[in-house]
Amino acid sequence: MRKVTDILRKAGLLAALALAVPLTAAASARAQTLPAVAAAKPGDKLLVEADELVYDNERSTVTARGNAELHYGPRTLQADRVRYDRGSSRVFAEGNVRLTEADGGVVTGERMELTDDFKTGFIDAFRGQQTVQRKFETVRTRFSAPRAERLNGEQTSFDSGSYTACEPCKDNPESPPLWQLRASKIVHDNETHTVYFDDSTLEIAGIPVAYLPYFEAPDPTVRRKTGFLAPRFITTTALGSGASLPYFIALAPSYDLTLTPTLLSRQGLLAQGEFRQRIDNGFYNLRLSGISQTTPSAFLPSPLGAGERDFRGSVESQGRFYINPRWRTGWDLVGVTDKWFLDNYRIRNQNITTDYFREATSTAYLIGQGDRSWFEARGYYFKGLSSFDWQKQQPIVAPVIDYDKRINGPSEIGGEVRFQANITSLTRETTQYQGLPRTSSYLFSPSVNGVSFPLYQTCTIFQRGTCLIQGLAGTNTRASAELSWRRSFIDDYGQKFTPFAYLRTDAFFTNPSFSGYQNDLAPQVAKIDDGFAGRVMPAIGLDYRYPFVANFGALGVHTLEPIGQVIARPSETRIGRLPNEDAQSLVFDDTSLFEWDKFSGYDRVEGGVRTNLGGQYSVVTPSGWYANVLFGESIQLAGVNSFRRGDIANVGLDSGLETQRSDFVGRFQVSPNQNITFISRARFNQSDFHVSRFEAGATARFAPFAPLTLSAFYSYYEAQPLLGYSHYREGITASATYNITPNWFVSGSLLVDLTHYLDVRNTYQDALTSYLANPIGTVPIYQNPGRFYLSGASFGGGYQDECTTVSLNYINSPIATATGVRERNQTVLLRVELKTLGEADLRQNVGTATTADGIASVR
Repeated sequence: MRKVTDILRKAGLLAALALAVPLTAAASARAQTLPAVAAAKPGDKLLVEADELVYDNERSTVTARGNAELHYGPRTLQADRVRYDRGSSRVFAEGNVRLTEADGGVVTGERMELTDDFKTGFIDAFRGQQTVQRKFETVRTRFSAPRAERLNGEQTSFDSGSYTACEPCKDNPESPPLWQLRASKIVHDNETHTVYFDDSTLEIAGIPVAYLPYFEAPDPTVRRKTGFLAPRFITTTALGSGASLPYFIALAPSYDLTLTPTLLSRQGLLAQGEFRQRIDNGFYNLRLSGISQTTPSAFLPSPLGAGERDFRGSVESQGRFYINPRWRTGWDLVGVTDKWFLDNYRIRNQNITTDYFREATSTAYLIGQGDRSWFEARGYYFKGLSSFDWQKQQPIVAPVIDYDKRINGPSEIGGEVRFQANITSLTRETTQYQGLPRTSSYLFSPSVNGVSFPLYQTCTIFQRGTCLIQGLAGTNTRASAELSWRRSFIDDYGQKFTPFAYLRTDAFFTNPSFSGYQNDLAPQVAKIDDGFAGRVMPAIGLDYRYPFVANFGALGVHTLEPIGQVIARPSETRIGRLPNEDAQSLVFDDTSLFEWDKFSGYDRVEGGVRTNLGGQYSVVTPSGWYANVLFGESIQLAGVNSFRRGDIANVGLDSGLETQRSDFVGRFQVSPNQNITFISRARFNQSDFHVSRFEAGATARFAPFAPLTLSAFYSYYEAQPLLGYSHYREGITASATYNITPNWFVSGSLLVDLTHYLDVRNTYQDALTSYLANPIGTVPIYQNPGRFYLSGASFGGGYQDECTTVSLNYINSPIATATGVRERNQTVLLRVELKTLGEADLRQNVGTATTADGIASVR
């Protein structure tokens, strides 16, 4: 006997030592290189490590016993006992056999018979694991079989095998996984990276649920491979029953094509195709959909549906390109033959808005970003997807150009200089009117099955005070530029002074259209400038803050900060004589109290001398407790109050700023810790302090103590009759997610409209008045929906682990209609994903209102 372990370790020649020991007795060794081993390529040797090596020259065998470990190139074989037959060049391993592949895959078994390069042979009680590290996750797949055969290291065949991506149960590893595929024969081809299944059955928790005579799928190492994808199923009254079987074609490493034919029993063949390509600096895709309908009458007639159309389809495209680290460009485009097509045929697109209204937004853009600068140029096309949208009132906006640049001020004045510019051009075919109140008149009211559906809101009387213009027909172009400066000074007493100044200029090129249906009535509502109009607004101001800070140790740091701001500028000119497209969302609250200009866009500019006064108090404790209170008001000191004289959309009126002394605004926020926050904000009437606007909400995340996340918000807005809201609005939203276990979860959300009954009552009163004036048809009937009206809701739950995702959701989404009544689109969505095999989902609409999507009957 001869000990060689220490010698080998010191010399570092584990892969180069060759021994020829002519013994039949045991030789104690830790690592040796066997002689006369055929190598797959020059330099490859079979390295053996074991507690004991036994050479038998008569039988020409070498046996490794005790923690045997054989290395051949990138592969490693471990077992309790390994026998190498030099005559047949085969390796026999027994007891806790473990073979590690070059790619990290692991194969285990009770007994293996392999060639000396470990590429070919048989494995008893086979267990195999393949691990692939992807960008955001690690995917592990597992094979098992009573017996497996390896062929040249490229194929592995399993008789009566199983396949899964699920981890074995820790408490009971022998129990069936959540899902697995069992087959009479499984072949894993490592060259094509494909797994083939013959006579296969899908089992869920050990229970057979589906049978497939033949099935193939790419292994986890494959990101993209030509073949069929998971089928999708659909069933509706209008479409009938049908199924789609997508076919993916990997044309090249950088581009592919997916063809998706969908056969529908009632409408025929829906054809879809999507082409995708990734290039060096970005990507783009193009998706086409089309169908020649066999039963168009399943849909409502125009203007409530596409009942007269035989061919329907869509074009969708998206692109993203990075020109260099600072510039990028792209587009998101959606084109449809009719506004109902995408929803009718369940075609999903991320650029479609479905909450309260349905709209597809197409845009193309160029964006540049510097260290302290921003440039963006865009064009927009809006496609209304609801029966209640009149496309002629939708604007085409191109271009919209924004530029924002900040630099340090000159050394003489210091501070920060900022330059902002905007150019917007907008074209609309038909003027969009808004009656006061909102639900007073419509262009026409088509009837279906005796039910009237008023469409396209307009005015009953076209004059100032009873009618607003929310969008003016014609072409309106505006160019705006603003140069501003500000600098902060802090004196020895801690007072902070921030003087500022800005100069704003606007040039309007207005070409309104007063021809066409109802466009000629716009001059009766407002006198609008035609041609060129200019506006200049210089301003100087001062922002003053004096924080008083006190540290009370365990009680925290308390800060009391009075805030005063004064801005001097001339009065705003041309109020009500210019279009207002981008400054209609005026909200006066704590977030806008100290804004230099409280309008939301460029079409309006605040003028006059104004002071904004307020203060805030905050507390921060060592334990993480935080609270903040802010309160203040805005006062017009001189000049014309920009909010007292409404424009063509009455923006400014009923805002809380229209009087010399504005309403009071306040905010209260408290966070006991970083997981729980309560915030409320309110606006109080200046004359009697009644609440004009109130919002309150709370969010809570109790992890890790409890797997629960909650949020709830309450909103109240008083009536704004000059904006068309004849009564107050009130509602509640709430959502919650609870993780029952690390894998099981439930979630839900609610939208409760507390004033929906007022909308119904007003609609009934209008209908009754119309009927009494002209008693034709049926007498309107009032049905009170109750104080608490569930306008929208979603409930669901599911299961998710390393190999499976299953979710079931019920969605009840509101849709704003021309009648002021919110119809509800009710959907049940089931989604199942078996990792590495594919996913499938089933979406079923239930109880959809007849006009919600252009379908003639409730599904």
